[in-house]
Amino acid sequence: MTGGVKVLVVHNFYQQAGGEDSVFRAETALLEQHGHDVRTFTVSNDLIAQTPRLQAAAQTLWNRQMAREIEGQVREHGSEIVHFHNTFPILSPAVYAGAHSAGAAVVQTLHNYRLMCANGLFFRGGHVCEDCLGKLPLPAIQHSCYRGSRSASAVVAAMQTVHRAAGTYRNGVDAYIALTEFARDKFIAGGLPAERIAVKPNFLEGSPGPGAGDGGYALFVGRLSPEKGLDTLLRAWAELGGTIPLKILGDGPLAPQVAEAAEKLPGVTWLGQRDRAGVLELMQGAAFLALPSEWYEGFPMTLVEAWGVGLPVLGSDLGALSALIEPGRTGLLFRPGDAGDLAAQARWLWDHPQEREQMRKQVYQTFQASYTPERNYEQLIAIYAAARERFSQGPSGPRTDQSSPVGREL
Repeated sequence: MTGGVKVLVVHNFYQQAGGEDSVFRAETALLEQHGHDVRTFTVSNDLIAQTPRLQAAAQTLWNRQMAREIEGQVREHGSEIVHFHNTFPILSPAVYAGAHSAGAAVVQTLHNYRLMCANGLFFRGGHVCEDCLGKLPLPAIQHSCYRGSRSASAVVAAMQTVHRAAGTYRNGVDAYIALTEFARDKFIAGGLPAERIAVKPNFLEGSPGPGAGDGGYALFVGRLSPEKGLDTLLRAWAELGGTIPLKILGDGPLAPQVAEAAEKLPGVTWLGQRDRAGVLELMQGAAFLALPSEWYEGFPMTLVEAWGVGLPVLGSDLGALSALIEPGRTGLLFRPGDAGDLAAQARWLWDHPQEREQMRKQVYQTFQASYTPERNYEQLIAIYAAARERFSQGPSGPRTDQSSPVGREL
């Protein structure tokens, strides 16, 4: 694909900011920096509170108004590509039809597992759960997997079921972007067409360069929530008994537990949230980053940021992290949920500064080879070209209007 491309980049913001929002902004800026004509269209889940419950449920399945809005945006802008980051729940899968009907190819980044799992995490009851993968998502309703509500979970399960049956996920998107090979395999197992799923990781813009790692502390950065492994992290540091100082950055539902631990456990400090510059500065001084996740991480921006400053990562031997972290080269792995093993691996890293220093060099080399804006741009444009080629071969979607599949014969 040569010359400037007209791209409409679309994102449904959650009520709490996260990594998807950062990627949306970073990729938009990247396209603009390379001379492309970029327009953005966004909505926020703050609108849900203003919408009657039944109407919100119906719109989650198929929001005809949003489909028309996207069609109008494409026609006005002359968009060749519509790149969706998140469509849940306000935009709904209807927006794919709106983009196609106006003549634009559709690209969807798969930041989480929402198309296969009601909570998007493959995580329930403190453990990985794949009960709905490739199946009718009835367990999601039974266990109230979305927001702890059976009724809300039923709406998400209905969205998944209706659009799988209607072929929306198989035919309504010209190219999917998975963040890792591990995630790609899961989406294929869930029924997405393998030939349409490309792998493109996240990237870091504006890396400040490698740090010295001489601050005398380990670091955790992320949302303070159960799937991030906070309980395992705190139990490991209780076992370490203050021998390795730990700084924790972030906020979330487990903030009270983290605050209590910071008061009771020697060496543990909770710093709350910091802006990106503050995070990178602390990463430059850290000995290593602890990433004790207990769900299938996508491609956490925390990991990219760590690599962008040459910071080794001590992560769970789970999902994509098992492949992304090379033990002895870019960090170490520990058994997920095993506080004793996490403590043992942390001790080893802390007690071997020369090996850590060698890892720092290898981590930064890995970043420069694969996770810079330049490398990411090459991958993104190749995916856009493939999407345009696929769309030009004929209508990708099962319809070219914005009529709802709900109630139709599927």
